[in-house]
Amino acid sequence: MTDRLPHERGFHISWDQLHRDSRALAWRLEDREWRAILAITRGGLVPAMIIARELDIRVIDTISVKSYHGKGGQERGSVSVLKAPDPAVMQDGDGILVIDDLVDSGRTLEHVRTMYPKAHFATVYAKPKGRPMVQTYVTEVSQETWIFFPWDMALQYVQPYRGED
Repeated sequence: MTDRLPHERGFHISWDQLHRDSRALAWRLEDREWRAILAITRGGLVPAMIIARELDIRVIDTISVKSYHGKGGQERGSVSVLKAPDPAVMQDGDGILVIDDLVDSGRTLEHVRTMYPKAHFATVYAKPKGRPMVQTYVTEVSQETWIFFPWDMALQYVQPYRGED
């Protein structure tokens, strides 16, 4: 028996797809002036970099929030901030664009929203339970779908379905 994720559905995102989807998110956000981007680490770092480039935003900070625990980060636990951004830049969040790769349950973004209530929250991908936490997203996936981001995967040999090599 092999160890598998406890999710029946998988959605594999390539680097190219993530780049296209992050640019699409930037297009949806270009009608406003942003003072800064707040990237939620770790998943929000790559989309934030792409969006910052597309929208010519030079001030970027990070917030490190941990809400998944256990082996492989599959268990949801309490939300804790491991690293907070510069309060002088963030203030109450007005003019701040908060970026993450995915909103799942919404717990992480809900916690960050209490810190920066006037910020605009955007994710590349959204699941139904967390969707109310974001103002802007690109693609919705079902709640039971597990998204495999490019940094979660590696090239490796796969045994053929039948026979041997």
